[in-house]
Amino acid sequence: MIATKGARAVVDSISDCPRDSKRIAHPHVRYTVADSLMRYAEFLGYGDIHTKIDEKTGLKAFVAIHNLNRGPAIGGCRMVTYQTIDKAMEDALRLGYMMSYKAAINNLPHGGAKAVLIKPKVIKDREAYFEKFGDFVNELGGRYITAVDSGTSPLEMDIIARRTPFVTCTTKSGADSDPSPLTALGVRRAIEAAVKFKFGRDSLEGTHIAIQGAGHVGYCLAKEVFALGAEITVSDVNLKAIQRCVDEFGAKVCPPDEIYSIAADVFAPCALGAVLNLNTIKQLKATIVAGSANNQLSHHHYGTLMHERGILYAPDFLINAGGLIHVAVLYDHGDMNKSLEQIRNIYHTAYDIYERSMRENRSTSEIAEKIAKEKLKPSA
Repeated sequence: MIATKGARAVVDSISDCPRDSKRIAHPHVRYTVADSLMRYAEFLGYGDIHTKIDEKTGLKAFVAIHNLNRGPAIGGCRMVTYQTIDKAMEDALRLGYMMSYKAAINNLPHGGAKAVLIKPKVIKDREAYFEKFGDFVNELGGRYITAVDSGTSPLEMDIIARRTPFVTCTTKSGADSDPSPLTALGVRRAIEAAVKFKFGRDSLEGTHIAIQGAGHVGYCLAKEVFALGAEITVSDVNLKAIQRCVDEFGAKVCPPDEIYSIAADVFAPCALGAVLNLNTIKQLKATIVAGSANNQLSHHHYGTLMHERGILYAPDFLINAGGLIHVAVLYDHGDMNKSLEQIRNIYHTAYDIYERSMRENRSTSEIAEKIAKEKLKPSA
């Protein structure tokens, strides 16, 4: 997806245009960080960007609303430490864009957004801090629905809910503070669809899956596929995480730099993004790539490269959306079973994309992005 480019990379690419380009109105102007961020937002197709500063509580927050054409935007409230404010805003823009694509491809009646709270060194009054953020959400009038993300939990959502109804993942909603099992469920369903499409098998029994990253989602995915009879190889820099998979699932272990060349049926990237590049794709022996990591393609044309090499790629923003589907369906319907049903439906959405890819001789990533973009357009 194009969000893998940062704000500075986007403005640099624009600045490299010929001097007669209409994009460069003032060729001798030196562009600032603010210019970079605004051009990045434009590049991603935004949308609204809202800011709140409250000196009393220490709140410094961005809410980036990417798209509202399908309905109110939904996305998590992230509270982490940032070295600079521009990095926080860039994070909000990148993640809000991703939420739109995840919601659209999975037929949720929502646009995408993200709230980023710049974590203070000390929060003197945590309740007042999140109440003020709840006021901020409420001021947006239902355009944005907030939820749990890194650095927040259902307890914080309970505080926010005192000031606004536009919140999900509260303790009363039944949402879990850790979406990893739900994300893993969606990835597992996409793997099942890929194994059916590629090998004609209805079961994962005996399927060899190489999992890159044995953290939260990687562990949950290993648990899912092991229960269905898959053989597992894992790699991670965290020795404790690896040992857990060895003890519980009898997983084989390989060094991190060798995971790409494992003779597996499926390669599942579940750690860092941008791991699929010219070098790593050449190493792949697996004929299916399906994992939970965001922005797995270091450049969008690597989706085409895998297609040309006969590797079936499950688009990441489709298959890792289990957590988003869960919180959206809970907000809309308050029904846990309905959310699980929709996550399981990732199988059918993925399978349709695999079939279309073969029929049109185009990469799955290209097709998935085209579908999402069409769904994000204003209705006629």
